[in-house]
Amino acid sequence: MSGLLALVGGAEWTTGCDFDAGLVEASGADEVVVLPTAAAYEHPDRVAATAASWFEALGVKTRPVMAVDRRGAHDEAHVATVRAARFVYLSGGSPMHLRSVLVRSPLWDALVDAWNGGAVLAGSGEGAGVLCDPQVDTRGGAFTLGLGLVSPMAVVPRLDTWTEEKLHRTLQLSPPGVPVVGIEQRTVVLRDPDGTWRSEGVGDVTVWLDGEEATLAALPS
Repeated sequence: MSGLLALVGGAEWTTGCDFDAGLVEASGADEVVVLPTAAAYEHPDRVAATAASWFEALGVKTRPVMAVDRRGAHDEAHVATVRAARFVYLSGGSPMHLRSVLVRSPLWDALVDAWNGGAVLAGSGEGAGVLCDPQVDTRGGAFTLGLGLVSPMAVVPRLDTWTEEKLHRTLQLSPPGVPVVGIEQRTVVLRDPDGTWRSEGVGDVTVWLDGEEATLAALPS
């Protein structure tokens, strides 16, 4: 059985993300491995520092893995750190850059191995979307290939920031039979190790299937 999966709508490591305490407890870890890969062009060092401050208040340390390019995704030390981790957290940022760094890389293999070994895996914003397939390109709302840890399923992160027009376009473009889950900021959709889904946080979660509203039960187990 895989570990707990947490898909966060965005605004990670900010007031309202109280569910992170539960993720730490579920992992049993004394440190969180943070991948600011998606923020490679947005000061990933600052992203890592924000995570460190947040998790310090929860009683655990962080270990940043600064795999911001393909070379970093093949770095043996990075790969070993992720494979041994009990809690891995992917930040938000650029969806296309994140996928291009991780796809078919040793680092991605290590992340999957850790999760399949029972580690908690969290992704926020684009870090959540890339774990699914298909992936929503948040720049325009169209669909593209994701990494497919969970499939078929797509995530619309930061749902509370999307215009009705953009969301309507995304739902029109959604492939038949693929559930689309919209997650507001500071809100998480959780897949428990037994394959069931639930949500926590301060915002709302909405699921659509073939253009109609559905429930979390529509998500793949």
